[in-house]
Amino acid sequence: MLIKILLLEDDILFAQSLEDFLEEEGYEVSIVHNPQQALELTFENKFDLYLLDINLPIMSGIEFLDELRQSGDETPAIFLTSYQDKEVMKEGFLTGCDDYLKKPVDLDELSLRIISLMKRYKGEKKQCINSICIDIEQKRVFKEGEVVEVTPREFELIALFFRNKDKLVTKEMIMDALWSSGEEGSEGAVRVYINRLKKVLDAEALKNIRGLGYRYESL
Repeated sequence: MLIKILLLEDDILFAQSLEDFLEEEGYEVSIVHNPQQALELTFENKFDLYLLDINLPIMSGIEFLDELRQSGDETPAIFLTSYQDKEVMKEGFLTGCDDYLKKPVDLDELSLRIISLMKRYKGEKKQCINSICIDIEQKRVFKEGEVVEVTPREFELIALFFRNKDKLVTKEMIMDALWSSGEEGSEGAVRVYINRLKKVLDAEALKNIRGLGYRYESL
């Protein structure tokens, strides 16, 4: 399956050279030059990897990634940066990046790091909590080894709970996961999806945190 990469880089010539190289390597690349456009793309598309500059207009690459992580987006991310400051790199890793490369970027090294990261990520495609397992690659749900039929949105909601096991998942996070920026969700619709999930997941593990959201707990 073709790996889709979102490249957020405001240096147009550098971004074009990266795109040419990565497409020759067999990747599908979408270039964006400012974080606001990038956020819109992440709402509309599913990417396998983010390549992010740090020094950007509107917001930094670190702030951009933090916003994605806060919404429940755990897509692997690599920073490509000219920063030498260890504190900046520390902040990047604490925000949730998986790797970083200093500019000027060695393209062969970038390719190897992408391959390594994708192998690690693919190794985590199947995850289990309690009696439920999900296959991220195939978007399938299993309960006690049996396939459970779910809709695409139900799967996205289940995956959101799996990424945030034992943590609060707010109603806002759920609406961001289920509806793109051009669509309107509602708390009523969220409740409908939660009631559906109670028939799929271990119902006693799906807790309602009154006024805040929900939590799927390990039993």
